[in-house]
Amino acid sequence: MSIYTTMLLLAGAGVLVAGLFYTWTFGKGQKRAQGNLDSQIPGAVQEHAYIRNPIFLTYIIVLSIALLFVVYFAVTTGTGY
Repeated sequence: MSIYTTMLLLAGAGVLVAGLFYTWTFGKGQKRAQGNLDSQIPGAVQEHAYIRNPIFLTYIIVLSIALLFVVYFAVTTGTGY
């Protein structure tokens, strides 16, 4: 396995671990809620509604990784810029 594949594998594993940790802490926070279905939105989320949205973050991260793949393959195959 090349060093780039290993780095990509480690980065992907890091994203998975971070996502699991985020999901775990979010789930624990929901359990601690007082049974209110319509609770107050946190101030940080109100101020940065798009930046704190995990769907938008997922799109940005996936598109960044795809762009890195394209640049990597363009540089390694010699066909590029």
